[in-house]
Amino acid sequence: MRVFIWCSLILSSLTVFGQGYWQQEVAYEMFIDMNVKTNQFQGNQKLKYTNHSPDTLTQVFYHLYFNAFQPNSMMDVRSRLIEDPDRRVGDRILSLKEDEIGYQKIDKLTQDGKKLKYQVEGTILEVELAKPILPGQTTIFEMDFNAQVPLQVRRSGRDNKEGIRYSMTQWYPKMVEYDYQGWNANPYIGREFHGVWGSFDVKISIDKSYVLGGTGYVKNPEVVQHGYGSGKSNFPETQGEKITWHFNAPLVHDFAWVADPDFKLTTSTLDNGTVLHFLYQPDTNYTAWDSLPQYGKRIFEIMNANFGEYPYKQYTVAQGGDGGMEYPMLTLITGKRSKGSLIGVTVHEANHSWYQHLLATNEALYPWMDEGFTSYASDFVMHELFPTVTPYEGSYRSYYSLVESGKQEALTTHADHYETNRAYGTASYSMGLIFLHQLGYIVGEEVLMRSMRRYFAEWKYKHPTPNDFIRIVEKESGLELTWYLEQWIGTTSTIDYGIKWLQENDETDKTHVILERKGKLPMPLDIKVVYKDGKEEWINIPLRIMRGEKIAEKDMEKFSVKADWPWTFPTYELILDCEDEDIESIEIDPSKRMADIDRSNNIYPKKDDTMFKSN
Repeated sequence: MRVFIWCSLILSSLTVFGQGYWQQEVAYEMFIDMNVKTNQFQGNQKLKYTNHSPDTLTQVFYHLYFNAFQPNSMMDVRSRLIEDPDRRVGDRILSLKEDEIGYQKIDKLTQDGKKLKYQVEGTILEVELAKPILPGQTTIFEMDFNAQVPLQVRRSGRDNKEGIRYSMTQWYPKMVEYDYQGWNANPYIGREFHGVWGSFDVKISIDKSYVLGGTGYVKNPEVVQHGYGSGKSNFPETQGEKITWHFNAPLVHDFAWVADPDFKLTTSTLDNGTVLHFLYQPDTNYTAWDSLPQYGKRIFEIMNANFGEYPYKQYTVAQGGDGGMEYPMLTLITGKRSKGSLIGVTVHEANHSWYQHLLATNEALYPWMDEGFTSYASDFVMHELFPTVTPYEGSYRSYYSLVESGKQEALTTHADHYETNRAYGTASYSMGLIFLHQLGYIVGEEVLMRSMRRYFAEWKYKHPTPNDFIRIVEKESGLELTWYLEQWIGTTSTIDYGIKWLQENDETDKTHVILERKGKLPMPLDIKVVYKDGKEEWINIPLRIMRGEKIAEKDMEKFSVKADWPWTFPTYELILDCEDEDIESIEIDPSKRMADIDRSNNIYPKKDDTMFKSN
């Protein structure tokens, strides 16, 4: 009853749509009958679809992801032609045999009892409606379908390299999201996802020897507990005894599951009652997996305390897939790893619960908001778990390397359309992380962390956009930050500031420091001056376009703010109330949070002292 009331309240808050905000709503009921001998299944799906948009819908679309795993599919061709193919895919799809390919075939589809016309175009099902769905109306789609689980290639499939039987992700016909930009009917080529918020009630009939984990809560634990209970399949053509696993998932935008007859289950429980499940084959790496529950608990505790509380009462880490991939209340990760690698991938995939499965940005348009924010939080958590781990540095190295390669593309590039996997990966993971870490430099670390918690609290379950996030930070900081968002994600401009030269004024006993902006992307500056008597001074130079400045951060005891720097001005004169001989060193951004592509000119004095010129 508590879960029902909680979900009803949240759904109501999502569908009132104050100030023009709206999003669609779905409720799935599915029954699946799995044949583990043929790796095929029959499915029945009932979908209640509510149109909260201001538009009248005359058609709908479904994703048929399994169709990507066929020779000469768009994913196959893309993988074979891209400059740097994912080594997990390569040309493997082209080599799949008939009993190894994936497919989803529609046997019957109706709307409120009326048969519909439809057409399959690769991984998209195009459906002509029997009657339009008016704003505010609800309609019922019923579908019979059959599918074959592909040999595991990318994310989803059967019999992965570690011997896991089923990694069931992107496995059912899934309604395409319709939002303020219209239908998001993108073909599946192996990148990102976008889904409609709603609920899933899923029953899976499978051989009783199999142990399952999935999105949501098991509603019949007394039946599916390993070694207890069995029942005959509802499909008479299926042979052998089976049990039916019943999952219910409230307020999620996808449903995934994993199954294997050899799974071992361990658990840990958070103080708030959330139960963490760990499913793995015992011969995988028992020592590493046996220690994972205690680390899993710490991961969620750190995230809850610093970024917002995980609201569901279950989460499963399961061995499966082809590396690490996140789904609501579930992640699939390969298990034959060292302890450090296993913990690291668990941190990252679990943290996706916040930035994809609760905030749920459109990954296709803004993969950096999912992968980058998750990477930032993951580095934060890893440093908390292992203080000797230095966070964030690896992302800066990846970014600098990409810039040097000349292959950088703007973060506004659609995930499917990056020209190289390297550019996509660095943009999404590394530049997304740097976006946040650098923002902490602009507004202050404390303000950034407050903003992260407020962002989560105000935008979970709502598919936020980049502007929604930056507006939160503006409210917390009191600064104008649109310039930063536009420059960092919409261009490939780089940051490069330097100390051009110093000059002492003999009449006033002051030192004039000439700073220069060599890169196109403007930034405020933190400058640390160390004097020969051991004293330190922090100087902040805001951009005029910010309409304000940050306050002193931790360890900035002597802190002052100088005149704004108009971003069109190539140089800035900083006047210090001392003689040059009193200065031990001057450094621009000693925290190294600013992604300055050439730090060699950020420090005075250089070894050859070429930056110093006196009258």
